[in-house]
Amino acid sequence: MLPVSEPKVLHICRAEKFIPPFIDLVQANFDPALHEFVIFGDHKKFSSEGRSSVHRVEKGFAGKTAAKVRLIVQMHRADRIILHGLFTRAVIKMLFFMPWLLKKTYWVIWGNDLYGKREAGSKPGLKDFSRRFVIRHLGHLVTYVPGDIELAREWYGAGGQVHSCLMYTSNLFSDPGVGERTTDFVEIQVGNSADPSNNHLEVFEKLASLSADNFRVLVPLSYGNQQHALRVISEGKKLFGDRFVPLIDFLPLAQYQEFLATIDIAIFNHKRQQGLGNLISLLGMGKKVYLRRGISTTSLLDSLEIEWFDVENIDLSPIPELSKEGNVRRVRQVFSKPNLIAQLDDLFKG
Repeated sequence: MLPVSEPKVLHICRAEKFIPPFIDLVQANFDPALHEFVIFGDHKKFSSEGRSSVHRVEKGFAGKTAAKVRLIVQMHRADRIILHGLFTRAVIKMLFFMPWLLKKTYWVIWGNDLYGKREAGSKPGLKDFSRRFVIRHLGHLVTYVPGDIELAREWYGAGGQVHSCLMYTSNLFSDPGVGERTTDFVEIQVGNSADPSNNHLEVFEKLASLSADNFRVLVPLSYGNQQHALRVISEGKKLFGDRFVPLIDFLPLAQYQEFLATIDIAIFNHKRQQGLGNLISLLGMGKKVYLRRGISTTSLLDSLEIEWFDVENIDLSPIPELSKEGNVRRVRQVFSKPNLIAQLDDLFKG
């Protein structure tokens, strides 16, 4: 019997902070010769230079045209096409006009690619029609949030096979090994970025109405809409003065994990699934996490028997010890590197 050859996988990505660590993970744990990466977007901020089998789509008409022609060839040669988010119009158009490729295409749902159009309230047009067609006929859907699959089916008629996978190292729990700290303040993190979808100002109003003032408000703002970040900083300083601490510099993952370890309470006021990497890290460290009720994230946590708290009822009391211990145990079981590698192995082999 002839040996069965391993499938060749083409990854189509946008230049984002999750992608370089993902490439490193794949190349360290799987045969690099079987994986190609095509990356659109701003390569300066999240560079993938120095990594093999990585093709960057350069700026300019000639560079983009050559890259798109090469991509069409790569898509036909690949056994699997993995879309890391469904954001790039050129890729959606290619799949729309070459629908025979959709059967072997996997959509890794990021969240904003699922919710974005509906949140913006834009009217359906030709672009939306092609996007809907592509989603409806994709062969495979990838996420670890069951609620996102339900929405993809409800909103777009998606019929693809479901694969549960954590996908990115940012979704893993990593213990920073930081010891207990002593402080007079309750440290409260609000949101995970400068994106307006964090609804920072709504949370600020809730915190400002508390009778206690023995807390500090820490807000990560290095990533996302910087105009909105300025508004958040202005309002935060007005309400909390020196107790407001904006984080405006991008931190490497290890440093960011150390920052999360200093948090007592985290408040994520998103109206959709977002910031899961932050959420997992905080829950795995035993932190008290507030979320908006009724989003797919809370359904996921409920299914994993992980306790969270309702953003409508914020207080400064610590998380109960039994809840803390249970959350830490479940997060470390589920969101582990060996589990991710096993899931990727299943995904790549189909």
